[in-house]
Parts: sequence; structure tokens; C-alpha cells
Amino acid sequence: MSQTTSTTNDIITPGQRLCKESDYISSEGTYIHKGYIYSSVLGFKHIIKRNINENTVNNNNNENENQVENNKDYIVVLKEREPGILPEIGSIVTVQVLRINPKLASVAILCVGTKALKETFNGVIRIQDVRATEIDKVEIYKSFRPGDIVLAQIISLGDSRSYYLSTAKNELGVVFAQSVAGSTMIPISWNTMQCPKTKTKEFRKVAKMDQDDDTTTDSKNE
Repeated sequence: MSQTTSTTNDIITPGQRLCKESDYISSEGTYIHKGYIYSSVLGFKHIIKRNINENTVNNNNNENENQVENNKDYIVVLKEREPGILPEIGSIVTVQVLRINPKLASVAILCVGTKALKETFNGVIRIQDVRATEIDKVEIYKSFRPGDIVLAQIISLGDSRSYYLSTAKNELGVVFAQSVAGSTMIPISWNTMQCPKTKTKEFRKVAKMDQDDDTTTDSKNE
């Protein structure tokens, strides 16, 4: 028995339905659910074709059933990432805040620099990494809210589950936030944003977006 492989160029996402269970044999990177084969990873679909010798004789009682099974091709999904766009220490990343607690904000890393990732990575902004000064006075709920888009820097690979991020520089922090009224809020200071519709003010650790000379000064944050 010999095997050949065909590959698609379309990116397959986890949970994406690939085909009926009867069409292929589920293999690496796939799983079966209610008669269908799904992808369990982000990657590319490969079909491993099987060339069967028609003269092969099967002597067991399940000859017909086995013959049908043997004629199926394998379907696999293999992880493949483009080089150079994985988060690493020092990278400036764009993240979305998923949830907060008194000690940290949990985020999803969406972009590294200006390059969007094919899949998101988990990250956390700990309370001691929110800003450079008066760390003992930092409160997470006054810095970030779920849904905020934040610029941050990776400072550590963290644990096996999440990267550790920092917003302690002037140019890092919230760049997009939506008010309860559904409007995009406007930054009015380094720690406050305002809804243009209701004029309601909310606390945030705001990224300084001005392109003047003191943008790179880390110690003038607060």
C-alpha cells in the first residue's frame, strides 16, 4: 500500500466542520462528532490518499466492511504558522481585554506590531505592570475594562498559559474603548476617557498617541 498527499491553501480553524465521517478516516488534528469530522487545531487540511492493491485478499468475515474502510483516504489538519509573527519578549502587541479581576487583566493578543495573527494568544497585564509610577495606587478596574483595545509590550513569556504584558510606557495603554451608550470614547487625560454622547467620564490607563518629542519618555507617565 502506498500513500500520496494533497494539501489545501485555506486556513482551517478549530471546530470547523470538514466533511462527513463516511467520507474520510479521521486522523491527526481532527475529531468526530455526530457523524461529521471537525478540525481540532488551526492549520491546513491535508488529504492522505491510499492506493489499494485490488488483488489484496482479505480472509476474515468482515471482508466487505473492511474493504470499504480501506478505500477511504485519511484527513488531517496540521499546525503551520508563518515565521516572524509569533509574540516574543519586547514585541509591541495589540490586545483585547477579555476579563478583569483586582490583580490583573486577561487579554487576547491580536496583532504583533502591524501584523495580525492567524490565531490569538493569551496574555495578562498584572497590576504591577500597568504603569511605571505609584504602582501601589493602581486599580485594575480604573485602568481597563472588558472589550478595550490596548497597546502593550511583552515583558516575559510568562507561564505555559499566558504571556506577561506591560503598559508602563507613555505610548502604551488603552487606544479604543466603548461607552455604555455605544460610542467610541475620547481620551481627555492620561487616566480618563469621555463618552462624546453622554459626556460620562470613565477611568482608563490611556495610551499617549501624540507624536511629539516626549512620547518616548517613560518616567513622565503620571
